[in-house]
Amino acid sequence: MDTALIGLIAATLVALVFLFLTRRPDESLPSDSEAEPESREAQGDAAQRALRAESPSRSTPSLGQQDTAPGARSPLAQPATATATATETAARELPAEPAEARASAEAEVAAKATPDQAAPTTQAGEAVGPPDNEAAEEQPQDRVAALKRGLAGTRGGFITRLAKLFSAKPEIDASLIEDIEEVLITADIGVKTADRILTHLRERMNAGALEDEDAVWRCLREQAEVILSVDAGSMRLGEHKPSLLLIAGVNGVGKTTTIGKLASKYTAQGRRVLLAAGDTFRAAAVLQLEVWGQRVGCPVVKGKEGADPSSVVFDAIKRAERDGYDLVIADTAGRLHTKQPLMEELKKLQRTASKALGGRPVDEILLVLDSTTGQNAVQQMYMFREALDIGGVVLTKLDGTAKGGVILGIVDEHKVPVRFIGLGEKVEDLREFDATSFVRALFEKPSGETMAA
Repeated sequence: MDTALIGLIAATLVALVFLFLTRRPDESLPSDSEAEPESREAQGDAAQRALRAESPSRSTPSLGQQDTAPGARSPLAQPATATATATETAARELPAEPAEARASAEAEVAAKATPDQAAPTTQAGEAVGPPDNEAAEEQPQDRVAALKRGLAGTRGGFITRLAKLFSAKPEIDASLIEDIEEVLITADIGVKTADRILTHLRERMNAGALEDEDAVWRCLREQAEVILSVDAGSMRLGEHKPSLLLIAGVNGVGKTTTIGKLASKYTAQGRRVLLAAGDTFRAAAVLQLEVWGQRVGCPVVKGKEGADPSSVVFDAIKRAERDGYDLVIADTAGRLHTKQPLMEELKKLQRTASKALGGRPVDEILLVLDSTTGQNAVQQMYMFREALDIGGVVLTKLDGTAKGGVILGIVDEHKVPVRFIGLGEKVEDLREFDATSFVRALFEKPSGETMAA
């Protein structure tokens, strides 16, 4: 009996051993302890692939970084074989960043830049800047044609109204001059500037020099060019190294976007540009400037949210001196221009910047104005000039308004030159201002089709 039982057990063991040796490999299921590391590693790889897919052409800046340099290795850009532990550690080291804010900033910058403007780098990782879209010499007729397209709103406004006046009243007399006055004032040119133009028209009419409509158009062009041709010389951005360009303006005028476009322009000219995020009161402004900096290949110096803007600009100047940068472009706070504390902050920033530059004045200060605000832009100019030594104006959004005539009022009242005008969303749409081409494009007699429309 015992022998039979022993034989049965032995046969059972032999059968189990046989089944174990003859099983298929894919029938083996690992234990939980074996599966867990493999699963975690797979999750880590998947996370890395998702992060790389989110930003295929550049690393994503961290809001915790004080300087964001192009070509710098992002803590997110780990090798594909990184383990889950490394991934989780990197994620913990990165501060939380509002996904909606970054997506919005990247979308806005992408809409304002052409696809080929990712900054190329040398083997050493030094950004050499995007191609210069204005490098090729632009012919005068092409320049005028581009300006006409950008000024379509203004030309379809008061310029077309002027043309219709001449069509309705072929005779050049005092009543026609009065009608022209109404059109000019309602075009946001301003009462003072409109009166200056009309005085000249009346003088020419009394002298018998306004014999027909074409003569009136010539007179308007002459006066507009005289007003806009302020003798202020060229911008002083190459006399010292580093030079400092301060950009001022209220929120919403396109200040940060203008900085990004200027950085693209100057890097394309071969200058080493450093950006300073001086608008520390608005986190979105810092984030947007970082995105622009990555796109055009310029490092960004920033401080913590709400930090002293003057200290950020001071640090940027000192870094530029230490690392051999040619130009620092600094953003500034842009709260409502009617708030006195803002103006005091800007005065302090200008004094601090001057100290950082060894006591010399800031090289250039540009005020960005939104043309769609009309005469309010003229008033902003008054307020900012009380705080800053404004050396020039950037007039944005001319392509989206019928109030482009405000440019005449701004220059006539303040005798400050327009340096750049914005005629669209892309980098090349920020154009250096040329009074002759601008006047030709704006005051060219509309065609019959344009007037009919």
